Amino acid sequence: MDALVTTEWLAEHIGARDLRIVDATYFANFPGETPRDAAAEYEAAHIPGAVFMDLGTLRDTHSDLPMMLPDAAQFADRMRRLGVGDDSRIVLYDHSPHHTAARAWWMLRSFGARDVAILDGGFAKWQAEGRVTASGRENLPPGAFATRADRANVRTLDQMAANVASQAEQVVDARSAARFTGEEPDPRPATQAGHIPGSRNLPQGALFDADGTWKRGEALRRTFTAAGVDPDRPMVATCGSGITAAVLAFGAHLLGRAMPIYDGSWSEWGADPSTSKAMGAA
Repeated sequence: MDALVTTEWLAEHIGARDLRIVDATYFANFPGETPRDAAAEYEAAHIPGAVFMDLGTLRDTHSDLPMMLPDAAQFADRMRRLGVGDDSRIVLYDHSPHHTAARAWWMLRSFGARDVAILDGGFAKWQAEGRVTASGRENLPPGAFATRADRANVRTLDQMAANVASQAEQVVDARSAARFTGEEPDPRPATQAGHIPGSRNLPQGALFDADGTWKRGEALRRTFTAAGVDPDRPMVATCGSGITAAVLAFGAHLLGRAMPIYDGSWSEWGADPSTSKAMGAA
């Protein structure tokens, strides 16, 4: 299964015994935004057979940071209860402006799943094409999911601090330009504005075409290079809380490149008085 599948492909394969469709929609609901309830929207309409990942609760609840990776046992338990097993082909989708299926993709791969894809265009494209939807909740038999944690995909605060000096990895920030430059304050209390020194800004929405599908090939590569990023050199992604950084990581994957994520992202770096902060453009 390719890392990116079309709505036509999914419609053709829906109902396959080993296929698991997962709604990975999540809304940050920052102050000033109209609140949205991902679970309620899933129950109102979803792709038939899709289970709801509940990404907002799949995090390290012992951390003060908003969206750190959960431990392996918690993740495995959630996957088993969703009916996802080691032999499942997993197709993820969302209908969030944060493109949160990418975060789910990164989490699954970090915990050992390998046959994982994202639905190109997400639920919006599925609905726009007039394809059938279901309501309520789907209940599948428990899966047999065993985690095999891979920390190579994750960067810590200490690693990022060391990288400021070494510049071994290009730091690419998925937040908006205004958040990156510091013109717009961070929505999280006690978090300074700005960005990690030496980083480049590539807002996550730039990786998509006007119809909401992913850029591919040379168009995608040009998006990275236009931001001052060389996809052939080591990269690491960051954002506000580790969510939209996964969009950059998936884009790099489409280019055949690895891109770890700084999981604490700006919610950790910006709130830590010991870290250096930069303002203005890259």
